[in-house]
Amino acid sequence: MKLLASLLTAAVLAAPVVPAFASGTAAPAAPQKAAKPDLVKGEASYTAVCAACHGADGNSAIAANPKLSQQHPEYLVKQLQEFKSGKRNNAVMKGFASTLSDEDMKNIAWWVSSKAAKPGFAKDKELVALGERIYRGGIADRQIAACAACHSPSGAGIPAQYPRLSGQHADYTTAQLNMFRDGSRGNSLQMRQVAAKLNDREIKAVSDYIAGLR
Repeated sequence: MKLLASLLTAAVLAAPVVPAFASGTAAPAAPQKAAKPDLVKGEASYTAVCAACHGADGNSAIAANPKLSQQHPEYLVKQLQEFKSGKRNNAVMKGFASTLSDEDMKNIAWWVSSKAAKPGFAKDKELVALGERIYRGGIADRQIAACAACHSPSGAGIPAQYPRLSGQHADYTTAQLNMFRDGSRGNSLQMRQVAAKLNDREIKAVSDYIAGLR
């Protein structure tokens, strides 16, 4: 018996150690790193698809079309995806966005965000003071939050959450606030709630202030 026990013990000690995953349980895969944006491809795609309306470097010269330079790339990708899906309703942009893959959108967004934004200018001296009050302090008695709370006092925004506004064309900002207000732009509940409380004069004032913000 002692000899049998010794032989069994020796056999156990000599057996190879088998890793847990060798029995059929796969080893956990190492997380893959997201591919870096390809700025060369981004520039080529931007030039082919976007430049005619938004300017060669993202500084649109057309007041109805937004400046894209120095915008947060995550925000741009989100907007392109929502144009493509129809969550943000714009027939022209849907047509362009529908031709782009997620990789194209990422490459374009990171390329144009790397371009310096050109400053804008406020035009209406009588309204700009009202615009500044709304932007910086909101309208307390109507529970309208200050724009600066989300978009920062300088209009730089908060990356991946709230877009950069400083220097944006007043005509474009006015149009977007009107669309938030009437519900035709529905991809931000927060902005719909804010715009719903603003009248035409206040929208024009804050848009003009933003145009000159830097």
